[in-house]
Amino acid sequence: MSDARMNRRLASLLSVRLAEARLEQVPDGRDPRGVQWSLGTLLHATVAAIAAGAKSLADVEKYTASLSRAMRRKLGVPRRVPDTTLRDNLCAVEPEMLGPCLHAVVRAAHRRKALAPEGLPFGTLSLDGKGTALPTADDHYAQRQTSAEDGPLVGVVRTVTATLTSSPARLCIDVTPIPARTNEMGAFEAAFEHVVKAYAGLDLFQVITYDAGACSLDNASRVRARDLHYVLGLTVAQPTLFAAARAWLGARSADQADAVSEDLVSGKTVIRRLYLGAAKEVDSPEGWEAHLRTVLRVETESIDAHGKCKIENRYLISSLTAGRLSFDQWLLLLRRHWGVETTHQILDVVFEEDDHPWIEQNPRGMLVVAVLRRLAYTLLSLFRSVTQRSDVLRHVPWKDLLWAVHLTLLTATDEQLEGLRDRALPAPS
Repeated sequence: MSDARMNRRLASLLSVRLAEARLEQVPDGRDPRGVQWSLGTLLHATVAAIAAGAKSLADVEKYTASLSRAMRRKLGVPRRVPDTTLRDNLCAVEPEMLGPCLHAVVRAAHRRKALAPEGLPFGTLSLDGKGTALPTADDHYAQRQTSAEDGPLVGVVRTVTATLTSSPARLCIDVTPIPARTNEMGAFEAAFEHVVKAYAGLDLFQVITYDAGACSLDNASRVRARDLHYVLGLTVAQPTLFAAARAWLGARSADQADAVSEDLVSGKTVIRRLYLGAAKEVDSPEGWEAHLRTVLRVETESIDAHGKCKIENRYLISSLTAGRLSFDQWLLLLRRHWGVETTHQILDVVFEEDDHPWIEQNPRGMLVVAVLRRLAYTLLSLFRSVTQRSDVLRHVPWKDLLWAVHLTLLTATDEQLEGLRDRALPAPS
């Protein structure tokens, strides 16, 4: 694809598609006296810079100073934004107020029919926790983790990520902070209810998947109470179920697998085998019999280039009946759960979130940047996996995509963007 054509497509992403987030509608709690920048302008500039690979507030300042004239107009950023101004204003935003912006982008994609499930008869939402360490803690957004009295202060900002793993784009459709006083198990109810309410009225997902960190009777019952289904990881934290599942399915050999897949991953051959059975064959603890229908085991065999073999087994439970999916679909569903971990890997490896949280001394400010980063990731995921037409472009490396955004911000011309629809936003202050 020519540079001019790519500039045009990415400029549309950063102006028209980003406008769907309605960042200008984020509640502005600043004292209006002395305000020189509209909050919407600052948030738009930050998301655009993140999409271009910015690793700090100083990088955002550099981008706003170097925007091409055409992109300056498209983004509504009239001049350079000082990094100190950006920091002070981002720290004044309530992180929870940014959730509706992410939801608006996902809802717009749903209206365009861009989120249809791939390979499964229904949408699947995978949840997982993520933490980023900071050299500070406020005991609200950042949990104090310091172990030694004379050791350095360490806090961890934790969130629950919700990834639509049934969609080719693997969008992050919600993010919920985990309060410092609790853990993933305790935060499940709030994260689950938050995402369900955010997309009420949309047939976006029917199945919720989570690893063993949220496996409990209360959480499983909560999912079924919303007329949704669950697939939950199983460990010794549920000793009766785990022991029964392992005794029942663990003895099955490779030639008894119900479904098998084989992939080449980072130079390793990865073979996954599915073993499945109806839960009625297992002695379920009291309460689980109301909705537990299927027990599963996934055996993963990894063989490196030297022939060294490593085997791992995971056990899972589900409220879906075994016959609801074919064996191959069951294996696909379980593999898709790890798409939420892929989201976290991209945030850490490509966007370098853990190494560059941007605002280290203010957990709330760091969390604001984290939500904006997920918004940028979601926009780029839609562009990469849906907007792009060819298979080659849909598999372009993430770092190459960020570099293309970088070039668009700096080089796009009025001629290249002629006729491109402008954002329907008020003029920046």
